[in-house]
Amino acid sequence: MAKHSGGSVVAAVRAAITPVVESLGYSIWDLEYVKEGADYFLRITIDSPNGITIDDCETVHRAIDPVLDDADPIESAYHLEVSSPGIERDLRTDEHFVASVGEKAELRLFAPLDGAKVYVGTLLGLDEDGNVLLDAGNGEKCIPRSAISAARTLFDFDAEN
Repeated sequence: MAKHSGGSVVAAVRAAITPVVESLGYSIWDLEYVKEGADYFLRITIDSPNGITIDDCETVHRAIDPVLDDADPIESAYHLEVSSPGIERDLRTDEHFVASVGEKAELRLFAPLDGAKVYVGTLLGLDEDGNVLLDAGNGEKCIPRSAISAARTLFDFDAEN
């Protein structure tokens, strides 16, 4: 099969493994192919409504490994990692923001907006232009996605359950 590079690796891997991951009852939260030092890493982050355990990661790893071998979307040697997005999740895509509506989130900006470079509040969603809507305690704030350098959900470890 033809080899892929750059962003097309992620697309080829996603196309190859999504049916397998979903048939096991999981969804793909994120997928990245990166070079760190001399090594390449294919990182697949899975999720489910019931959360993810180490056994879930192992199940998915074992199921997708032969699929990736058959599809052969990556030219060089790489390390395959399957993990959970964790309790505090990075928000990188529209799907991430939508899935996290109602959760507490932290948005870090490239430059100050209305005097602040970090906003923390309840994620309300995205508007029709893809801007992030956040209730930071003093009303709804509309933050352009292009202004956000990093976004993640925050878990309140002090809250009583």
